[in-house]
Amino acid sequence: MRMKNLHHYTEHHRYCVYREFGLSALDDRMLTGAYQPMVGAFAVGLYRLLFQHLPGEQVGYSPLEQQRRLFMTLGLEPSEKGRKYLVEQASKLEAVGLLQTSRLYIPENDDYIYEYELQPPLSPAEFFRTQHLTLLLRDKIGKFAVLSLRSGFSAVENGDAPYPAANKENISVPFYDIFELNTHVIDYELEQALSEVSTTAQRTGTNDAAEENSLNYADIILRFPRESVNRRHVEQLRFDHEQLGIVNYVVNKFNLSVQDVCRLLDEDDIFSPQGQLILDDLQHKASMQFRQTKKRHEQQTVQAAKVVALRQHMEEPERKEKEDSGEPPLEHGVQMEYYVEVPPQFMTKCDIHQYNMMLRNEPYTRLLQTFFPGAVPDNLIDIFEKIDLSYKLPGEVINVLIHYLMALLVSGGEQRINRNFVEAIASNMLLKQVNSYEKAVQYIRDQAKVKGKQAAGAAGTRTRTYGKGTKAKPEIPIVQDISTDGDAVSEEEFEEMMRFAQQMQASKQKGTS
Repeated sequence: MRMKNLHHYTEHHRYCVYREFGLSALDDRMLTGAYQPMVGAFAVGLYRLLFQHLPGEQVGYSPLEQQRRLFMTLGLEPSEKGRKYLVEQASKLEAVGLLQTSRLYIPENDDYIYEYELQPPLSPAEFFRTQHLTLLLRDKIGKFAVLSLRSGFSAVENGDAPYPAANKENISVPFYDIFELNTHVIDYELEQALSEVSTTAQRTGTNDAAEENSLNYADIILRFPRESVNRRHVEQLRFDHEQLGIVNYVVNKFNLSVQDVCRLLDEDDIFSPQGQLILDDLQHKASMQFRQTKKRHEQQTVQAAKVVALRQHMEEPERKEKEDSGEPPLEHGVQMEYYVEVPPQFMTKCDIHQYNMMLRNEPYTRLLQTFFPGAVPDNLIDIFEKIDLSYKLPGEVINVLIHYLMALLVSGGEQRINRNFVEAIASNMLLKQVNSYEKAVQYIRDQAKVKGKQAAGAAGTRTRTYGKGTKAKPEIPIVQDISTDGDAVSEEEFEEMMRFAQQMQASKQKGTS
């Protein structure tokens, strides 16, 4: 029982007991013989006292009472010394798995209610299979006493089994061979009544899952700085469940820790002058915190992968020796229907079969080296390293992505490869679950079809006339070469043309004289 302030655990606080089992004679013997040497007689007495808060033939919750009853029945003084001792005994029961203690805050009374949930003792077989309990019992009573206690719980070890277990055959009749249920009629009233009566359903509802992922006031206030200006606003969350729900909404949305929440609530302009949370500002700062954490995690992942790659590179000679001595590495084939075209720069180096096998089997680092005569630019290595280590795309998918990007560059579809463009394609592949070579090839083919349709649509829009009733430009006749329209000029026609030209020249001279 984690109790830092004993003023929160006094004889005036109320409590209840919950259990879902009964104690048999074997359980009593386990409590006395196995658990009592580990936790002591007083702790076992506390366990039996809590068990008796409910009749033996009933399960569920006991009525609410003040803890004064526990102090008086156990003979403890309601002082600091008595509280410490009771907390210590309850903690022993919790440590061995016999008790679970919970605290419920009641805002109407500004008080706590304690719930003691009892757990049944383990069976002898389960107890002695639990290593830490067996070792603790050995430390308390010794090894030979543990062996004697274990043999005392089993009747088979004290006698001889009548027949060997290898000849045993299960001939039991199952339920549906004897009984037949009318499953065509659903009794909703019966199901509703059973769910209302069941105390287990009330305890294991959807609230447990929500509580696991949510923060309560105590988690925040224990870690929040006392000298903070926003301390008084954070203390108001104790009674304002709506504001605390807003905090948990942001926590679940951006996957924040308790330290992150305390850091955000300590920021300026998170609370209004009236002490109300400003959701937009809180979400904005939480989003920035989420992005920084994500970026830091990606950098750590990349650095760790580099260390692993360096270690593998140092161990590569030994690995090659083992590979040379053993079987060659497995090479995956490519079906011809998923072949991609060889880029122009590879035409003289390999054929279509070799190129597709390289895309399918080579790592992306080596594939990048084949596209560049010298060293691969660092920005390209960083881009595909992030896609490999952070996005977890398979190697053959990254190779098809590289092929697609290089083809775009050669065709003039893209002027240059930038990080945003490559990451957009990679994220689209992740959304469409492109996780194999065949899916990647089909993806780039679909993208090529989409780009072709877009280009055709753009060409059609350029020839479209948008104005109605406008006059077209007049067609201007163009002088054409007569040699292209008809046959060649004969000698008679040429002489006739020369004669006509001389006549025109003579008439022109007469007019000027």
